[in-house]
Amino acid sequence: MRITLVTVGKIKEKFYTDAIAEYTKRLSRYCKLDIVQVPDEKTPDNAGEAVERQIKDKEGERILSSIKDGAYVVALAIEGEMVSSVKLSEKLRALGVGGTSQIVFVIGGSLGLSESVLRRADYKLSFSPMTFPHQLMRVILLEQIYRSYRIMNGEPYHK
Repeated sequence: MRITLVTVGKIKEKFYTDAIAEYTKRLSRYCKLDIVQVPDEKTPDNAGEAVERQIKDKEGERILSSIKDGAYVVALAIEGEMVSSVKLSEKLRALGVGGTSQIVFVIGGSLGLSESVLRRADYKLSFSPMTFPHQLMRVILLEQIYRSYRIMNGEPYHK
């Protein structure tokens, strides 16, 4: 299985890059992992709704150009479905058994995802109704993917 994270913006903080590197290493025994970072757009202070939509659309075009045809796309979105770690593991397993060879997880920038990206998504996943920094979401998502593989393989994990 190939897992790709398509994310907006670069990680600047070393503690995030260290955590991402650790989960990338851990996941290497279970899947092929790629992380694609597309540039973010600067959001001016006091940007109106129209400007914010334009920014999300530009970032959305970059995201969509990074997704190959045939990939199963999971968009991280507040309005998505909230599932347990076990349910996420079952979903990933079912996709693999069903013949899906590539899953793309999409994490938007500080304004979220464009409508075009949300329409392209095969599944919308929410970790919480709260808003998290998009850099932190990369770490949380990688940890949950790693946990999913541990669960799938009957290996110990913290409940």
